[in-house]
Amino acid sequence: MRGVETRIQEIRHKIFTEVARLAYDRDADIEKRIEELPYKIIPGEVGKYRNNVFWERAIVGERLRLAMGLPSRSAAEHAPISEGIEAANKDETYYTPPLINVIKFACNGCAEKLVTVTEGCQGCLAHPCEEVCPKEAIKLDHFDGRSHIDQEKCIKCGRCAEVCSYNAIIIQERPCAKACGMDAISSDENGRAEINYDKCVSCGQCLVNCPFGAIADKSQIFQVIRAIQSGEKVYAAVAPAFVGQFGAKVTPGKLRAAMKELGFADVFEVAIGADLCATQEAIDFVNEVPDKKPFLATSCCPAWSVMAKKLFPEQAECISMALTPMTLCARLIKAQREKGKVVFIGPCSAKKLEAMRTSVRSDVDFVLTFEEMTGIFEARNIDVQSLAEEEGVNDASADGRNFAVAGGVAKSVVDVIKSMYPERGEVKTMNAEGLRECRKMLTLAKAGKYNGYLLEGMACPGGCVGGAGTMQPIKKSAAQVNLYAQKAHHVNSNETEHVKELEKLVD
Repeated sequence: MRGVETRIQEIRHKIFTEVARLAYDRDADIEKRIEELPYKIIPGEVGKYRNNVFWERAIVGERLRLAMGLPSRSAAEHAPISEGIEAANKDETYYTPPLINVIKFACNGCAEKLVTVTEGCQGCLAHPCEEVCPKEAIKLDHFDGRSHIDQEKCIKCGRCAEVCSYNAIIIQERPCAKACGMDAISSDENGRAEINYDKCVSCGQCLVNCPFGAIADKSQIFQVIRAIQSGEKVYAAVAPAFVGQFGAKVTPGKLRAAMKELGFADVFEVAIGADLCATQEAIDFVNEVPDKKPFLATSCCPAWSVMAKKLFPEQAECISMALTPMTLCARLIKAQREKGKVVFIGPCSAKKLEAMRTSVRSDVDFVLTFEEMTGIFEARNIDVQSLAEEEGVNDASADGRNFAVAGGVAKSVVDVIKSMYPERGEVKTMNAEGLRECRKMLTLAKAGKYNGYLLEGMACPGGCVGGAGTMQPIKKSAAQVNLYAQKAHHVNSNETEHVKELEKLVD
């Protein structure tokens, strides 16, 4: 539902903004203020989003806790919202699993799968739905002239829906489970959604597809602001998918100006890390495929790479060991700038847990999504579009900037191979977007169908531009990223000035 300002987006924006305002008020009584916020966000005595104002405020309370980085609670817990607030009230903290949380009392308890006849049924003479049902679960009721399904007999095969000429039979699936490419969502004893964290890779697609707003992830908004207030240098590293996320008229120069107004020491484009990553993967591909490995799969999407290692452990060595653009950019910043902290700002919820890995934690201190960043701008009344233009973010390549779009990573690596190793010849590629398609691709690779290939996996439809923390239509984002990429001074990733630092950064 990216690009549609629904009631869910409205409430999320309010919560992010209020948490940011709370952080900026250094003299605030944090415990008292957070208890008051549900009443500020949901004022009055009548519910605005649901039919019970107290229920709404309870859900807001859980969302506030998660936005502060605190754990969610069950409906049975009667402790105050501020319980454990001291764990969030500091300028340095780490995400603790689970990152993605179901707020149980906000969940609608949707049926996992339901085949149902709608009012569109015409009671036709042919009645093919009855003929194809293998369990005789569907019958025409001659009294009302419509077909009816016996749900106890129905096996949810959907054959009746396929043959209905009127499309009067529909198959409903729980939206969060349908969006989960890891099949990690099932029902608890009360029929509410439950996440199997052994399967979950924190892609966040369930979060953006739940129409009841019952799934939310944790945030570091409060801690980032506290870090800036502490006087320490804090650098912003902005993911390639940023184009257009903060408004149609927001140029990279305006975004840089807005970040500096917030107190960031400087702003960097993570596309420079993408250039480094593409160059490293190109070198690895040439050195390893097919002599040492049957194929090489890209590593920049954490949800995809974790999925591959969970479900295809025998092929784990074929996932690139190159550092991700986020990590490479952070290392470059810390190597070239005065000591400080790095905040990755991007489209991805899975990056929050990537940053918590022991191998990454020292490089990336905080992770925020574009949506969370918008809340910070709102809290400080910064209209990014109206700011004076500053110098652009970074001189990254066109290919590095196109990392944000499905197919862009593979193209970047191939272009580097063509440039650095022209004798290599054709490099075959295959890419998949969405974890279900990624699983299919790796299944074929496991069977030897992609030997010699470079495989690109993206957990989100459309690539990073479809991440859980984005705010505009995916196709629009992809087009804007491409237009911005065309303005780069270099085409290939290996042509940028930062590539000469690669060996130092990966040691």
